[in-house]
Amino acid sequence: MSVSEIKQIPMDFSHRVAYGREDFLIAPSNQEAVQWIDMWPKWPAPALIIYGDEASGKTHLSYVWQDRTGAQRIPANDLKDADFGRIFECDKCVIIEDVCSYIGDREFETALFHLYNMAKEEQAHILLTASSVQSGWNFVIPDLRSRLCAAPSVAIHEPDDVLLQSILVKLFSDRQLDISIEVINYILPRTERSFRFIKRLVERADKIALSEKKAVTIPVIRKAFESLALED
Repeated sequence: MSVSEIKQIPMDFSHRVAYGREDFLIAPSNQEAVQWIDMWPKWPAPALIIYGDEASGKTHLSYVWQDRTGAQRIPANDLKDADFGRIFECDKCVIIEDVCSYIGDREFETALFHLYNMAKEEQAHILLTASSVQSGWNFVIPDLRSRLCAAPSVAIHEPDDVLLQSILVKLFSDRQLDISIEVINYILPRTERSFRFIKRLVERADKIALSEKKAVTIPVIRKAFESLALED
């Protein structure tokens, strides 16, 4: 491999995602979820479920809540091995993400059921994130279903053009990339109205721009659209 060929290989350098409250973009599609976060600790149940598409802002909102409450994060796949005797010893708030992917696993559901009951006894709170509303989950433990279906849930909906524009600017900014209004205006009428697709588009455009040693321009975005279309 020649030196010139090596220079054309895009390197996947890590980038810092901004998760502060000031970085969260409030719009009609997510305003209700923000209001529920702000309502804490006056939640009517031990748990709150925020659901929405991939990259819709669920994780970002959970970090906003974590900053406010000092909540600890427990990966869903680690919950069944958690030390329940000490879980609420210091922090009265817990975050578990992507819960619906683990519903149907009896061990996980048993652990979550135990955690919910402990939170109720300790007057603690659990923030759960998921891709869908809990009434559609395939529970194996009926008592967990009854508790979670009685808990409040709030959706983050698909973005409108104003929010899409802000999301595009933020995602490119997270990658230290400047983006012009002309590029934004090119993307908006052509893109899918989903957070997941927008995230993929930005990632692909970044990779193409890096490999070609160019800024993110309309031709780069056009190539990103074409590349993603071949995969779908």
